[in-house]
Amino acid sequence: MKQPLGVILAGGQATRMGGGDKALLTLGGQTLLARVEERLAPQVADVALNANGDPERFGAFGLPVIADTIQGFPGPLAGVLAGLDWAATQGAEAIVTVAADTPFFPCDLVPRLLLASEGQTHSLVLAATKGDAETKSKSRSGLIRHPTFGLWPVALRDDLRDALQGGLKKVVLWTDRHGGRECLFPSDPFDPFFNVNTPEDLARAEALA
Repeated sequence: MKQPLGVILAGGQATRMGGGDKALLTLGGQTLLARVEERLAPQVADVALNANGDPERFGAFGLPVIADTIQGFPGPLAGVLAGLDWAATQGAEAIVTVAADTPFFPCDLVPRLLLASEGQTHSLVLAATKGDAETKSKSRSGLIRHPTFGLWPVALRDDLRDALQGGLKKVVLWTDRHGGRECLFPSDPFDPFFNVNTPEDLARAEALA
């Protein structure tokens, strides 16, 4: 497989932060978006940003800004679809998505997802970490899946579009349908997929940074 493209998902409404763009919040003198782009860019062939509204507010980053094509904020899968449609215009086979509010995700995210996809008909892999007893009772594998961090094949974009238009919102229902795998990442000393949802999370991220 050719090196995948990277898509930073920033299309949410940030309701727990009081609205606005979480990606533009500052952490240790840098925006969350700048930190995320720095981690992702060396791992992929090119990077785009999935965000809705006026793209000019991200103009300083020099990234292509792609909006959801499914209206009504149906969740992260709409951003995945927007990324897949963009990737198709670039002749790419796959994308890797990351969340714009998760500044500490692994620096080897992409190679590990690619390794986990070997032998699949469609390269479809979600990042995961170990769960607790409650998680194990609810999850097929006992792992916590992180649906905004995944490897997604361009070949399934029309299937995903049909599913979203049919009302699907839960990521794992669609990935399970297509034989999606999980790629386990260590969560010690802290979960690398920790994301900034609240002002308290931002304070914790400052301490971690």
